[in-house]
Amino acid sequence: MNSLAAAKKKHGKKTVRWGFMWALWTAVLWGAWYVPGSAIWNELPFSSMAMKTNEEFLTVAAVISGLNAVSVLLFMFIWLGVLGKWKDYGRTIVHFRKVTKWYFIAALFGGLMAIFGSFLAIGFVGGIFAAVAGLMYPIVGSILANRWYGEKISRRAAIGIGLIIVGGIAVFAPGILDEIQNSSGSWLGYLGGLMAAVGWGVEGAIAGRALDATDPDVGLTVRFTGEVFWWVAVVLPLFVLFGDVPILTIIGQTLTSGAAVIWLLLAGITFGFCYVSWYKSFPLIGVGRGQAIGDLYGVFSIIFISIFTLTMPKWNFVVGALVVIAGGFVMFTERRDDIVLRAVPSDRKDVEEAM
Repeated sequence: MNSLAAAKKKHGKKTVRWGFMWALWTAVLWGAWYVPGSAIWNELPFSSMAMKTNEEFLTVAAVISGLNAVSVLLFMFIWLGVLGKWKDYGRTIVHFRKVTKWYFIAALFGGLMAIFGSFLAIGFVGGIFAAVAGLMYPIVGSILANRWYGEKISRRAAIGIGLIIVGGIAVFAPGILDEIQNSSGSWLGYLGGLMAAVGWGVEGAIAGRALDATDPDVGLTVRFTGEVFWWVAVVLPLFVLFGDVPILTIIGQTLTSGAAVIWLLLAGITFGFCYVSWYKSFPLIGVGRGQAIGDLYGVFSIIFISIFTLTMPKWNFVVGALVVIAGGFVMFTERRDDIVLRAVPSDRKDVEEAM
């Protein structure tokens, strides 16, 4: 092997190692996010609300999700300032047709679908369920990345995805069967868990393509700019116009509650830098692997929430999380030389053209 080939091989292994490190940081910070994401439901004004109707739950989940997006964007702007990338952000966001539109679409799935669904799952069922339910998102992300732009799924990666499916069934099946039998009204929480899994999977696949043309830090800030836009300019005004719950009063009370603001800031910083790590892992090891290793957030969320609340999770949550994590470990142990991110046929014009 000549020196150039050896240097390329060494660089490739280093790149993959950094990709897995970023994905692992994603897991740690994502798991930590579920603590403030759960705790804020127990602070004023939410703790004083009767929550007797689904509309109240939906409104509260929308308010928390919207304010969470604002908090994350605040820290992303600070992060860009530290990195000296403000000009890059300005140059990127004006290219709406080729770049920014993809991040705004990703925000629809990752924010309005996944994060909103996750807060629904927290409110109706609980933080540990919400965390474990979202663990199925690598299935969606891997399949879409493979179909949309040829990201390779090896046999080992397919086995890992299969284990993730089995773990997801273990998480969802007991609760759904109980809901069918008893009709306790928490079906919105289970729907929210499914929304989280699908939404984050789709977002990862979209971001994986958009990151071909942008810096991860800048692209991520554009993505949360899009999410704040959807919440502030579209969704929350619709709740004001057509809802019966006084949403403006709830927002005002939340922003004047010291404890609620602290939890929102903690949610913003943990989720913001979780996303930084997540987006940095995609170009290095691919969407499927980045999402699968990020799935380790399940075990961290169970540990953090159990310590914080002094309660043990249900047995099926633990079993499901362990099986899902085993699937992620199978993908992690794939030989580095076997990792091929993209199939790039020479006759495909769409690959040759810039976004």
